[in-house]
Amino acid sequence: MRRFHILTLSLFAALAGCSSTPPKYSTLSDGGNESSAAPAQASTPASIFSPPPPTPPVVPVTPVAQTPPPKIKTIGATLSSAPKPAPPVISAATGLNNDGWVAIGAWCRNTHLAAITQIPPDKQLRYEMNNAAGRMEFAIGSQVARWNGLNFQLSYAPRLEDHHPCIYRLDMEKSVVPLLTNVTPLVFTNKTVILDPGHGGEQTGTKSILGPHFEKEYTLDWALRLQKLLVSQGWRVIMTRSNDTDVSLSNRVAMAEHSTAALFISLHFNSAGSEQSGLETYCVTPMGLPSNLTRDYPDDSTRAVPNNAFDTTNFFLALALHRSVLKETKANDRSVRRARFMTVLRGESRPAVLIEGGYLSNRKEAALIATADYRQKLAQAVAEVLK
Repeated sequence: MRRFHILTLSLFAALAGCSSTPPKYSTLSDGGNESSAAPAQASTPASIFSPPPPTPPVVPVTPVAQTPPPKIKTIGATLSSAPKPAPPVISAATGLNNDGWVAIGAWCRNTHLAAITQIPPDKQLRYEMNNAAGRMEFAIGSQVARWNGLNFQLSYAPRLEDHHPCIYRLDMEKSVVPLLTNVTPLVFTNKTVILDPGHGGEQTGTKSILGPHFEKEYTLDWALRLQKLLVSQGWRVIMTRSNDTDVSLSNRVAMAEHSTAALFISLHFNSAGSEQSGLETYCVTPMGLPSNLTRDYPDDSTRAVPNNAFDTTNFFLALALHRSVLKETKANDRSVRRARFMTVLRGESRPAVLIEGGYLSNRKEAALIATADYRQKLAQAVAEVLK
């Protein structure tokens, strides 16, 4: 079985701060039953998880998009009713200012964790950070960063202050440092997995642009194919549904809680404008950061959810699955993203990831999804990660 990586928390970081707040933005509606912070607007009811905009929502205390991130005097908040996330690796005692931004050049010099260089600019000012683990690229003013060629989303776009590139402190802790830090392999203590085919019954999900087929049909077929592959690899597979049944989100979470599953994987297909295509993979937003996608749901970043106990593992699992499905399908890379409103993820007491296997609103991609061969590729890609 492929191993995932988790963060080694023995980093002695030294930071230099920038004192600006992130840019403001407004969300867009995806046309479904919730509002999506996405560059493309969905045109089909019951669509799921449209992509976020170039600039993130800033919701540190209340779900108001224009609120700047909280000033941070100490690192880490007390969790009252949810499992405590892994301890942060960046300490305020090292010189981080109250606005919570990290000057990356000084950070690299002081930690010796990576080297930073400026990439010859095109339309944006871009930088890369390199070490033995790999290469991270980021651009000033863009949430989208790249790790070893794979896209993922930061919660705040990096900014330039006094000619110094800066990344928000919690983005450093929850995304950048885990990637750049030496990590230890994770082996699941058991081989039980929950597969969650999205929708079912009256909850049809999005409709294919090509005809009378719905998301619920394709997610179930994908899950059944994946189940067969995983069983052959020695996994015990628990399905939240194995037929065209309407299973509530709370019951899906309860089913997982009553199991001994090591991880939870939810399978979906997407919908947006007809030109939109590609793969997106989601995990829960870490406490203290705004989500890449909110759909007008309250996005209280001061409150932890149970699944935040697995922030680092979620991130590495999402990256591994995202990379494998992209490799198998050759789909457009729409990045690993974070969202907090998804009940099936946030309530999980185990690593949990949701995969959007393509856009049923795009004619070319809908035609691929309609084929058994493509759905088999999706299943094989996920199974490959769990070998």
